[in-house]
Amino acid sequence: MSKTGEGRRGSYAKGVAKREEILTRALEVIAREGYHGASVKELAAAVGLSQAGLLHYFDSKEELFTEILRKRDEIDTSAFGGIDAVPDDVDEVRAGYLHVIRHNSEVPGVVELFSRLSAEAADPQHPAHRFFLERNAALRTVFARVLLQAQEAGRITAAIDPDTLARIVQAVADGLQLQWMLEPDIDMAGIVDALFRALGDETAGRETGDDDDD
Repeated sequence: MSKTGEGRRGSYAKGVAKREEILTRALEVIAREGYHGASVKELAAAVGLSQAGLLHYFDSKEELFTEILRKRDEIDTSAFGGIDAVPDDVDEVRAGYLHVIRHNSEVPGVVELFSRLSAEAADPQHPAHRFFLERNAALRTVFARVLLQAQEAGRITAAIDPDTLARIVQAVADGLQLQWMLEPDIDMAGIVDALFRALGDETAGRETGDDDDD
């Protein structure tokens, strides 16, 4: 390879590394200072750049915030070893999901960023639009697969098809984040856990009733 090619390759690698540093530090700043303390100026200062220097790595502030959330998801899913390595056991998935929700309650700034950006991303032209579509679809696919297996094993109710049930679980978790921002005393993880328990209890109760009829 020519020296010019090696130089371009090295420059690209440095750019990728700097971009990752920016996202990691920005996530730390938002978690520590909150959403309102996460101006482009503050984030740039955290990595020793000017505002223009920071935005050199991103097309816009909106894209920067979108990539911060993508980085947050990478960190959260690392506990599973990636989306393809999510366990098939519903109890393991529930435990991992509840762990993430509990962690979210410790970083209100990140929760606010997620909620605000998800609302803005309803606009198809918003930089986060595709991110949220793909993220939500991937999450529902995982849940639907695990929930179907749990239904087939008789561990949770089969009264609701797994795709719909996956949407319900996701909607409850996302909706609770909005409620929690208004009422910080809400136990988000506890409520989602109660939903999972109810799905199993309903099946157990119905089976008990069937035995009584006999």
